[in-house]
Amino acid sequence: MAEPFRIQTLNNISTRGLDRLPRARYEVASDIGRPDALLLRSADMHKMTIPDSVLAVARAGAGTNNIPVPLLSRRGVPVFNTPGANANAVKELVIAAMFLAARNLGPAWQFARGLTGDDAAIDAAVEKGKKDYVGFELPGRTLGVIGLGAIGVAVANSALGLGMNGLGYDPQITVQRAWQLSSSVQQAISLDDLFARSNIISVHVPMNDQTRHLVNEARLKLMPQGGVLLNFARAGIVDDAAVIAALNAGHLHAYVCDFPKNGLKDHPKVMALPHLGASTNEAEENCAVMAADQLRDFLETGNIRNSVNFPEAVLARVPGTARLVIANSNVPNMVGQISTCLATAGVNIADLLNKSRGEYAFTLIDVDGGVDDATVQKIRGIDGVLSARVV
Repeated sequence: MAEPFRIQTLNNISTRGLDRLPRARYEVASDIGRPDALLLRSADMHKMTIPDSVLAVARAGAGTNNIPVPLLSRRGVPVFNTPGANANAVKELVIAAMFLAARNLGPAWQFARGLTGDDAAIDAAVEKGKKDYVGFELPGRTLGVIGLGAIGVAVANSALGLGMNGLGYDPQITVQRAWQLSSSVQQAISLDDLFARSNIISVHVPMNDQTRHLVNEARLKLMPQGGVLLNFARAGIVDDAAVIAALNAGHLHAYVCDFPKNGLKDHPKVMALPHLGASTNEAEENCAVMAADQLRDFLETGNIRNSVNFPEAVLARVPGTARLVIANSNVPNMVGQISTCLATAGVNIADLLNKSRGEYAFTLIDVDGGVDDATVQKIRGIDGVLSARVV
């Protein structure tokens, strides 16, 4: 019987996820030597030495800023995430944030908590003070959604159910998400177009060099007077100084976000929450299950689903074969060189899949019989092969 796979957990992972890894085939622990894979949530891998035994990394969550993806890519190590597993949790919080902002619920609650005196005095203060918290209703207003992944699509579709107009922008929307998006959600032709047409804007894009300060002074000025900004994606996507200036000038009505900072948390028109986006028991379990399933599929079959650094590569296993799992640079004649190695060793290819993504590619090869260690070593020695193993 084959040696069990060794999985090191860097955070507490939901038992529902860990239960997807059969104990007969997996050893799972927070302290384990020579791990085959790492399973984590928010642990900062940039500060750790990653063993060369690691074949894959899986994060029970969507963002991978805490993982050194470029380093792992060069090693031929896929990094998995769980897009969509927490989509409902984030969607519900975004919808709640719209109501918080539209009805001024945060400031109104603070006002009510600060009332003193007997009930008669409180009643009088309420009648006098409630005019300061007059809000607006959502039907007929336009929600602009930047980024139409699993969360963005769910938010845009839900807005329609509230009687709002939906407007979306995502030049890289996938076919899968396009099918899920309601046909009633209109398409913005550019970010500037979306800002100019939206009363409320919600951002749902990853944090990178292209999205840093995507929400800035120039774009905020395009919004209609009294707009609302929601950010439950990443803090750096929004220029905080520009938002505060727009709030102080009365151009923005409110900013609701998941990222408290000294410049934001005490502003009367800001409601900053303590990073609650995916903080539900259901989302934690969904992410753990999805991460464990993807990790198991890769370790046992070599299939790749939802990797942030390698292409999706899923090949049905040919019965009675051994499978070569190869990560390589996306350069010409790579498959030819690998095939030549197999032919020289007298190994027949039963099926083959080669998929590329940017500068990296992934190759799955089912071969009749087996592949000896010497042949695998020759394949590993090909210039451009990053990793190779047999499952």
